[in-house]
Amino acid sequence: MNIVVLNRSDWRDEQHVCLVDRRADHIRSVLRAAVGDSVRVGELNGDLGQGRICAIDADSVVLAVELNQPPPPRHRFDVVLALPRPKVLRRLLRTVAEFGVANLHLINTARVEKSYWQSPLLAADKLHEALLSGMERASDTVPPCVHQHRRFRPFVEDQLKALCAGRSCWIAQMGASLALRNIPPGDAVVMVGPEGGFVPFELELAQTVIAQPVRLGSRTLSVDTALTTVLAQG
Repeated sequence: MNIVVLNRSDWRDEQHVCLVDRRADHIRSVLRAAVGDSVRVGELNGDLGQGRICAIDADSVVLAVELNQPPPPRHRFDVVLALPRPKVLRRLLRTVAEFGVANLHLINTARVEKSYWQSPLLAADKLHEALLSGMERASDTVPPCVHQHRRFRPFVEDQLKALCAGRSCWIAQMGASLALRNIPPGDAVVMVGPEGGFVPFELELAQTVIAQPVRLGSRTLSVDTALTTVLAQG
């Protein structure tokens, strides 16, 4: 945890917060902080700053907070990702939060198992919990917005062009002539398929609407590696 993310419910007055959960445990047990020490803090969807410890005991930690720095900038890519199995999704949520992705669109494809959409991880509170771990690691206060689209064709035909909003749209495809590292600079939307990739119909439809194919390299990558490769090149 490289930053303590504060919620509105933590505030006791305009300057002080009181922590009573795992964040307080972290300050006591991991940081081994004492009264007078400072820790890096940030308000959820707000600014960053410092929190000076005013009181600390076995039940709570009280901080005097000064917020004076904006959160880090967002990544230039928004991501459209075929919904992976829940265990992988949890890791990828942390990854997009660490990279500062503004929008993550989870979509259905032919190779996405229907059972994946029943995962409790897709509930709002569980999504936030998974994203928070990445935000804490990256010292960020702004979580990615996670959008869920359970039908591929309506998403591509009716929404994809609008969400690109004039930006380029790239779809990962083995053997594409253009490499992602060589695309023009600027904001863009990047589509990453499931294990095994998009099926031919999906590739054709996305490219008919707006997407352009790009390769991520010469090797077949897992979804974890493919997404990290995309974001690292952005």
